[in-house]
Amino acid sequence: MDSVFQEIYEKYHHHVFQFLFYLVKNRETAEDLVQEVYIRVLKSYHRFEGKSSEKTWLFSIARNVAIDHFRKQKSWKQRLLESFDWNRQDVRDTSPLPEEIALKNEHIRVIYKSLDHCTIDQRSVIILRYIESLSITETAQVLGWTESKVKTTQHRALKAIKKILEEEAGKEGRTIEKIPME
Repeated sequence: MDSVFQEIYEKYHHHVFQFLFYLVKNRETAEDLVQEVYIRVLKSYHRFEGKSSEKTWLFSIARNVAIDHFRKQKSWKQRLLESFDWNRQDVRDTSPLPEEIALKNEHIRVIYKSLDHCTIDQRSVIILRYIESLSITETAQVLGWTESKVKTTQHRALKAIKKILEEEAGKEGRTIEKIPME
């Protein structure tokens, strides 16, 4: 099992990290979630039936870990907001965020920010299809959806991204190339 786990880790850890990073948009959180993914892999590898590739199985686990993280964050943020005295405490951090430093390239920044206007499902499809280069079938396996739902979600995500990119280009008085909707 150790050699199998090591092989899976070496082969896919960068892809899993990248997938989670695009979802949570925080390096440290993504690193923590990757660890959680591999803890779940260790606990459940004996149940892996091989009906899908190891990569799609890992992305399914990563997606579930991210969903669990978002559920926990929602309750954590709510508790923090309820206990924070907005009249007494002033919180300011003027230093740039790591994401801001990493996204100095304007075009990449706009595309990256356009993902914020997508739902989590749309963002997941875009990341899996265009960043991780999974097929429609593999993406459907990861998400536990039909291929039709993946195609529909992808189309809606690309439409939302295109709209944002066109708005940004319009603000700057330039045009953008056609974005394929497939």
